[in-house]
Amino acid sequence: MFKAKVRPEVLKEVVDVVSTTVDETKITASKTGITIKAVDPAHVAMIELTLGKGGFEEYKADDVSLGVDMDKIKEVLRLAKPGDMIQIEHDEERNRLVFKVENITRKMSLVDTTGMSEPKVPNLNLPVKIVVKTDEIRQGIRASESVSDHIALVANSDGFEMVSEGDTDSVSLKLGKDLLEEIKCKEETRSLFPLDYFSSIFKTISTASVVTMHMGTDYPVKLEFSIANEKGEVTYLLAPRIESE
Repeated sequence: MFKAKVRPEVLKEVVDVVSTTVDETKITASKTGITIKAVDPAHVAMIELTLGKGGFEEYKADDVSLGVDMDKIKEVLRLAKPGDMIQIEHDEERNRLVFKVENITRKMSLVDTTGMSEPKVPNLNLPVKIVVKTDEIRQGIRASESVSDHIALVANSDGFEMVSEGDTDSVSLKLGKDLLEEIKCKEETRSLFPLDYFSSIFKTISTASVVTMHMGTDYPVKLEFSIANEKGEVTYLLAPRIESE
């Protein structure tokens, strides 16, 4: 059983974040809220999202797994006006979700979850922790997009730097310790990442003013941020590109 009422902006945050990684996913609902874990088809990015029952206006669920198509939920969101509520209910008999927005009812067939494995979030011992303002990272991404399709994340005891190097041009964003919310770094680390993945996740962050980044040289970067006015949490892992000597 699954029945909920949610504000469109909260559902949009969930859908936008998950859509950076997969088009279809399994939502695991329990009495305490929903969880989504997914890996993109290229196995470059992984996401774990939790939204507690407090993120919903109304929420009631038993343990159930629901396979959903993100694009179809985006179609429902386009029907909602500011101030509307979206009601969602699992029709167990017909194995579908029923969405209600004002006077419109959308009945949506569920996706078969048989082939959807639930990835385990690896327990990485990443030595560097940085808490940084989301807008600072966005600015660095904007500056980098015209220079290269990769971005290097560099940290040392003095601060944090994002570097993009193309064939002829380069750009960097430097943030000293005084411009970071928090930094824990004993030795310099550097890892290279695909910029399109890195950029797409930051474009979806709408309510989190800061992001926590965990890093290590040539290790995945782990991004942690809140959604739904801190009623939900997202962990995003992005695999590095190993730089040749």
